[in-house]
Amino acid sequence: MNDKPRTPDKTPAPDRDFQRRLAAKQRRRLHSQRQGEQTAWFGLGMFGLVGWSVAIPTVLCIALGLWLDRTVTGRYSWTLLLLGVGITLGCLNAWYWVGNERRAIERERRDPEEKDDAL
Repeated sequence: MNDKPRTPDKTPAPDRDFQRRLAAKQRRRLHSQRQGEQTAWFGLGMFGLVGWSVAIPTVLCIALGLWLDRTVTGRYSWTLLLLGVGITLGCLNAWYWVGNERRAIERERRDPEEKDDAL
């Protein structure tokens, strides 16, 4: 254990306050620069994610519906029924992914220093 007494910080209070404000300003600047680089690509990526998360279940359900209409004779169209199911599943899937991204963005805005420390 160190028995040496701690010496108080000899920096005057106005200088410490200035250093704290300067460090906070620098953190905000770095954070905004990183955000500025990601916005265009992030938006396009999110657009693609939402589109594909709706399109894939819809197309798969339509294909299943077409197959069922050919193999099972019936009064109702399986293709139309499964089209609605595919769109519903796709929209729920997109809602899930957009919600996850929104929560991540909110978490990052709330605590930007934690993300910077993790890098």
